[in-house]
Amino acid sequence: MKTIRILFISIIAIITAGFFTSCGEDFLTASSTNSKPYGTDPVSEQSINENLAAAYHILLRDNYASGYNSVLLLSDMRGDDCFKGGESAGDQRQFVNLSTFTCNPTQNIYGFWQLFYRGVARCNETVANANLFIEENGATDKVKAYKAEALFLRAYFMHWIWLNWGNVPYPKALTTQETQFIAEQYTADEVYERLIEDIAECEALGALQMASYELGRVNLAAVYMLKAIIVMYQKDNSKYSEIAANMAAIINSGVYGLMDDFDKMWLQEGEFCKENIFETNAGRGGTAWGTSAGNPYGFGTNFPRFIGPRDFNDPTGEFEDGWGFGPVRPYLYRVANEQTDADGKAPLFESAADVRRKASINYFDVSLYKPAAQDTRGHWYRKYARRAGYNAGTGGDGDINFVNNMRIFRYAETLLNYAELVGVMGANASGGVLAQNCLDQVRTRAKVASIPVNQTNIELERHREFIGEGKRYWDLIRWDKAVSTLTENFVQLSADKDGQPASFVFSRTWDPAKSKYLPIPEEEVNARLGTPYEIIQNPY
Repeated sequence: MKTIRILFISIIAIITAGFFTSCGEDFLTASSTNSKPYGTDPVSEQSINENLAAAYHILLRDNYASGYNSVLLLSDMRGDDCFKGGESAGDQRQFVNLSTFTCNPTQNIYGFWQLFYRGVARCNETVANANLFIEENGATDKVKAYKAEALFLRAYFMHWIWLNWGNVPYPKALTTQETQFIAEQYTADEVYERLIEDIAECEALGALQMASYELGRVNLAAVYMLKAIIVMYQKDNSKYSEIAANMAAIINSGVYGLMDDFDKMWLQEGEFCKENIFETNAGRGGTAWGTSAGNPYGFGTNFPRFIGPRDFNDPTGEFEDGWGFGPVRPYLYRVANEQTDADGKAPLFESAADVRRKASINYFDVSLYKPAAQDTRGHWYRKYARRAGYNAGTGGDGDINFVNNMRIFRYAETLLNYAELVGVMGANASGGVLAQNCLDQVRTRAKVASIPVNQTNIELERHREFIGEGKRYWDLIRWDKAVSTLTENFVQLSADKDGQPASFVFSRTWDPAKSKYLPIPEEEVNARLGTPYEIIQNPY
C-alpha cells in the first residue's frame, strides 16, 4: 500500500532517571541523572541506561500529562462496564465524546497521543545510542538488554496509538533538525507489520529472561504477552500457533502462577507477586498540579482518585472519596437469576461464590456519598480504588500521587490467551499444555466450577476476570461484537438526589467505519498544512 510521508515532531525530554525501587542492580535505584543526547561522546552503558529510564518513565505519566490519560479508564468508558460519570454531565467533555463515540479532531484525547509519541522518541534515542555503542565497542550483554527493552517499550507505546488511531506515523529512527523531523504515516495494517518487526528484533537479541532481573524492567514474558495482544487484535491467524507456543513457554517456565487471594493481588502487598508479569512501578512524591508534560518529576498515579464516589464517608475506613468517574454498571455485580439491567444485560456472574465479583466491584450504600453524573446506585471499581494511606507522604499533591502499580500483564491472561487460541481459534497445542486446564485454573482460583472451552465461555471468563483493567472494549472489537454490544439506547436508573428519583438516558452507536479509530488531533493536522507532508485524517 502507498506510504504517505508526513511531518512528525519528535519530543525528546531531559528527564530524571531515578524513579524505581530495586531488588537487583542499579537501574531501579539510580541516583538523579539526565539522559544523554544521541551522539554525545563518549556513549556508555550508563548513558544508555539513563536514556532507557526516561522511556520507562512514560509508563508513570499516563495519568496527568497534558490532561488525564489513564489507558484503563479511557478504554473502559468505551466498553459496557462503566459510564463516564464525573461531577456533572459535561465534566471532562472529551470523555463524554469518547464514551459516546462522537469524538472530533478538537475534542479528543490529544494528551494521550503526545505522551506516547514522547515515549517513542525516548525509545528511539535509546536504540540509537545502543547501536552507536555496539558499533564502537561491540555488543555487551547489558547493552543488548537495554536495546531489547527499548524495542519492547517502543512497540508498547505504539500499540496504544495504533489501537486508538490506526493510521499513524511509526518513527523508528532518531529524528534531528537536519532531517526536519520527518516520519511516515502508515495504514493500520502497515503499523501492525512494524509492531511485529519491533517485537521480532527484540526477541532476536536473546537478551531478556522470562522474568525481569530487576523489578519493573521488561522481561521475555512481557514481550510474548504484547505480541499476543497485537496478533489477536489483528486476527492474524498465520501467527496463532506461534503465539500459543509463546503462552505455553510462559506456562511451562514455572516462573509465574496465579495469586491465591484475588483481592489481595491489588494491594501494595500484591505488587510484583507471582501473577504479575509486567506492571508499572509507582512511587511516592513529585507531581504537583500544573506539572507540564515535559516535567521530569511525578512517580505516582491519580487513577484511584478518579474512580471513587464523591464526598464518600466509608464507615470501615478502608476507602476514601474520589471524583466520581467510571461508575460501574449494575449488571456486573448482579448474579444469575437476578433481574436484567436497564440496558438489557443479564447478570455477569453465575453466583455470589465467584470471588472476583466482590474483589472487582465495590457496592456502597448511596447514603454514604454524594451522587453525581451517571451514578449507578453504589457500584464502583475496586481493584484500583482509593485506599487509605496509599498517597501518604507523597511530597506532591496527594490527589495525584497514589502508589498503586498498574498491572499491565497478568498470568491469568496468559492462561486465557492459550485457552482461546488452542480451544477456540484452532492454534496448535504446545508444550503439553491443555486449553481446558488453563481455563480450569482461572475458574478454580475464582472458586467456581469447570465449564467447557468455547467462544461464549471464553468471552464471559475474560469479562469476569479483567473488570476495570481496560481490556473489555478491545476484546469486543476483535470478537466482532462491538456493533451489537455497544450500540445502545436505554434509560438507566440512578441514585436518588434530594429525595427525588433520578435517571439518565444513555444512547450511542458504534459504527466500524466511524468508531474504530479516533480522529487524528486537529493540532497534528494543522501543523502540517501547506507542507509536502500533510497528514491524512481518518474517515469521518
